[in-house]
Amino acid sequence: MTDKKHILKSASIISLVTVVSRVLGYVRDQRITLLLGTSAAADAYVLAYRIPNLFRRLVAEGSMTASFIPVFTTYMKEKSKEDVWDFANKLFWTLALVVAVITVLGMVFSPSVVHLFAGNNAAGTQAIELNRIVFPYLFFISLAALAMGILNCFHVFGLPAATPVILNLATILFTFAVVRSHFKDAATAIVVGILVGGVLQFLMQVPQLVEKGMKFKFGISFSHPGIKNVARLMIPRLFGIGIGQINLFVDTRFATASVMPAGSLAALYVADRVMELVLGGYAIAVATAILPMMSHQAAAKDYESLKKTLAFSVRIVAFITIPAALGLMILREPIIRVLFQHGQFAAESTRLTARALLYYAVGLPALATVKLVVPAFYSTADTKTPVIVASISLLINIVLNIVFLQFFFKRVQNGGPALATAIACFFDFFALFIIFRLRYGAMGTMEILRSFGKISMCASIMGVACWFGNRYTQFTLHSRFLVQLLVFSGLIVGATALYLALAWLFRCHEIQEVYGIATRRRAGAGDGGPEL
Repeated sequence: MTDKKHILKSASIISLVTVVSRVLGYVRDQRITLLLGTSAAADAYVLAYRIPNLFRRLVAEGSMTASFIPVFTTYMKEKSKEDVWDFANKLFWTLALVVAVITVLGMVFSPSVVHLFAGNNAAGTQAIELNRIVFPYLFFISLAALAMGILNCFHVFGLPAATPVILNLATILFTFAVVRSHFKDAATAIVVGILVGGVLQFLMQVPQLVEKGMKFKFGISFSHPGIKNVARLMIPRLFGIGIGQINLFVDTRFATASVMPAGSLAALYVADRVMELVLGGYAIAVATAILPMMSHQAAAKDYESLKKTLAFSVRIVAFITIPAALGLMILREPIIRVLFQHGQFAAESTRLTARALLYYAVGLPALATVKLVVPAFYSTADTKTPVIVASISLLINIVLNIVFLQFFFKRVQNGGPALATAIACFFDFFALFIIFRLRYGAMGTMEILRSFGKISMCASIMGVACWFGNRYTQFTLHSRFLVQLLVFSGLIVGATALYLALAWLFRCHEIQEVYGIATRRRAGAGDGGPEL
């Protein structure tokens, strides 16, 4: 099986799992927006949930799991079974202690933490109470992340991968009146649902852990060699992930500025969720699939294959994200209206969110390709360069947020943080790509540019068709949801069919390669496309 087929097959499998989670995530977000809209309560909910989620990415899933897996697999190969589980048990209880302390501090100092994120925003008062309720979610999701890491080392992937589904289902359940009526307001019910979901994410993995040999024997140690190795590996990852979370903090701070319209934070959150539907569908899947492959190529010093893998992945993801970005920009209001305009999420909420989506969509291709280039550096054991570039990108984001807020607010309004993020992503991509090219040599840049040119031409023609379709179907005049859904579905299906037909007509290598691999032909050998 060729490298290309490995990438596309793995990405397709990951995409399928991700799409299920994203669909349930959309249902969850649709229920939340139906109840809260883009009100001050919605801002309070987003703010309260975002704070423990930030710590989760720092402490648990982002750095701890990635650092734990290589150490644990080494123990499995070199140590006795007793040593392996002694390490796992001690890390479990040590992590539980550390995260419990962070959780208690987060709850006690909730007013200070919320004020740090939102200043004197009106949503802050309610956010403090909601934050205290949801903060223990950090404790359980951290333990769930460790459980997932242990099970993955035993090649158990299905159950850990299903845990986000449980979180979404629990949150959805708490949005229905039969459960919600037991709480004083909808926002409180939602954060309790998240907390319950976090508990279930951990508990559902416990039986499998016990079956594999975990005894949960109590023992705390900060001097255990395995725990010290995990901590040592976590430090550089914390810096890299921390920069991304600081970016989130910056956007939150500017979105809650006093001049921003009420609901701006919630609008940015919903627009970002729409972006995640596109990114999660394929771009992140490709990034996940290529990292092990590039790591093997780097370990073998086969940099030519590594560069070909990266170039192929960049072109494939561009083939998806460039037309997706144009589609999101042109059809932003129909997309938001069909997906979210129900209940408390009124027409003004749609306009607020559509503006944020417009500016987020500008950076979609760059955001997606950054997720490919960064793993290329990681595969060569270089974690320093992405962190340095991300640090500069962070400064650019802060400066642009200030500029848009102070000088261009009337033009960009609540879309300022989104546009700043988009521009910073383009810097991230170009800087990383150029550094990688200078360090490892030619990687078919002209071929990539030619592909970008063809893709952009096909996407532009599709975009013009979308604009005319949106205008002449008079989407905004239809008040019935079913009619809106049918018109919207027709626009999306028509735009997709037109883009694929244009890509085939203009001989875009990407569609030929995917088709050739799917029909078990060598991409490029029989369809006019060059071999990578």
